[in-house]
Amino acid sequence: MNDLRRIDVNLIVVLDAILAERNLTRAGDAVGLSQSAVSGALNRLRQQYSDELLVRSGRGFELTDKARELQPLVTKAMQEIERLYNILPEFDAQNANRVFTIATSDYVLSILSKPLLEMLKDEAPGVDISFEVLPTVNGISQIDLLRRDVMIAGVGTGIAGKRKSLFSDRFVCLVDAKNPRLRQNALSLSDLEELRMVRSSFGETIVTGVDQWLSESGVVPKVSESVFGFLPVPYAVANSTKYGILPEKLARKYADELGLVIAETPLPKNMLIEAVHWHPSKTQDPAIIWLVDLLRRTAEKIETESDE
Repeated sequence: MNDLRRIDVNLIVVLDAILAERNLTRAGDAVGLSQSAVSGALNRLRQQYSDELLVRSGRGFELTDKARELQPLVTKAMQEIERLYNILPEFDAQNANRVFTIATSDYVLSILSKPLLEMLKDEAPGVDISFEVLPTVNGISQIDLLRRDVMIAGVGTGIAGKRKSLFSDRFVCLVDAKNPRLRQNALSLSDLEELRMVRSSFGETIVTGVDQWLSESGVVPKVSESVFGFLPVPYAVANSTKYGILPEKLARKYADELGLVIAETPLPKNMLIEAVHWHPSKTQDPAIIWLVDLLRRTAEKIETESDE
């Protein structure tokens, strides 16, 4: 008998996609993984079942006898996962009494929570939202997605699952208005390397979008201090010669209040896209479909107000 503690639920999800798509690229698209990640999972599955599972046939691939034998069992396993996480046959928002769990960053929470809760009052008065911070220790796994209803995070952060984009933003440089290095509200590349930076951290092993942007631009900042998330950055920068890099929507929210300015820099343009992510097994859950739609409409309201 197999030891259930040794079964990786993540592999069941990937195996389901491989068996359905019979192509690593399409399987990756189905579960939000890269082709190389799916290939690595397939190698682990081959070792686990002592079978190739997927073999090349002409220009395509076909399933082995063992894979075809596994297919109905894997389908059943995915159905049991859905049942385990209480997939409901219908969802009546007006009369529902439910708490949805949303994991996200402090930045998204500060931008999204107020308009989201306002919309809930009208559309689903009995529905509550429980907000959680994103897992930060070892990245975000399929199990993490299963344990929450949805997660909201930037596209490209390696979350394996289904997703839909919500809103866009860009990283900007925020400094105190009295910073002596400011010239016509601008900082040079040498300023960015010589001034001390307040760095946003989301865990020791997490490479942030800011880290990637600066690295690709050839800038090696002198980090003065690291803070968790984006919200502390404006306060750490105020009344100092430090600078911080954070999403523009958040920067504009605190700039006037704290006497800060968004400094122009020679850094290349960038784009930050926040998306709602969920586990593939929840794709047909009416409650999750409703929640994703609510989040998208909330995001549209944010984008509209930003353009006014």
